[in-house]
Amino acid sequence: MECGYRIDLLVENTVVVELKTVDAFNPVHEAQILTYMKFSNKLIGLLINFYVTLLKNGIKKYKR
Repeated sequence: MECGYRIDLLVENTVVVELKTVDAFNPVHEAQILTYMKFSNKLIGLLINFYVTLLKNGIKKYKR
């Protein structure tokens, strides 16, 4: 995208993946993944936080 937004990963041209290392997700992170999904016209997004003890606790899935 040429508008200054940078998706961290795009899997199989279907899933937008945004990677973070933060204490906790905040509304800005959710807005970011939703914006990337909207601009790239993708229906599924994953927000992944690596700053957790168990990785499964740091994953949020989004659908539009």
